[in-house]
Amino acid sequence: MALYLIESSLKEVVSAKEELNEKVSTLQSALNEKNASLIEVQVSKDFARSFFIVEGENQDVATEVLKAAGIPVELVKEVRLVGKDLNDVKKKDDVVNYLVEWNIPADITMDQYLARKKKNSVHYQEVPEVAFSRTYVCEDMSKCLCFYDAPDEAAVKRAREAVNTPIDSITELAGE
Repeated sequence: MALYLIESSLKEVVSAKEELNEKVSTLQSALNEKNASLIEVQVSKDFARSFFIVEGENQDVATEVLKAAGIPVELVKEVRLVGKDLNDVKKKDDVVNYLVEWNIPADITMDQYLARKKKNSVHYQEVPEVAFSRTYVCEDMSKCLCFYDAPDEAAVKRAREAVNTPIDSITELAGE
């Protein structure tokens, strides 16, 4: 089973957290029927950006289920989870309130990325108010999504500076 990132906008689909929760429940049921699973959904506060992580045999099942639910699919990428075990993510017991996207330069391989992450991640301790949770790295090395629990955007920026990693965008997430 592989992991897939599906990016969308829910701005025209839901307008409140309760509606989102109903939609997520419906999606999970539909995916389960197709031997797939919704690992997590992270949404910006204004619902303009949403990030679905689906585990399944292929990306077509995931995109078909989302489209059938009226959710527009803007991007689909196979991803690798880094920094946390998948079973721990499935427990949904950590807090993430910021998402950092980084468009990885074309000359970096997965092995180079992983070595760099391992070497630099010790520097997160320099910014104790920020907790790094996990990263999803696109298998095609086009970009990665890093999730944090932080008091504000400035703290996330300090954490990224500490680990010497760029930011292409920061999204404040709606949270639970």
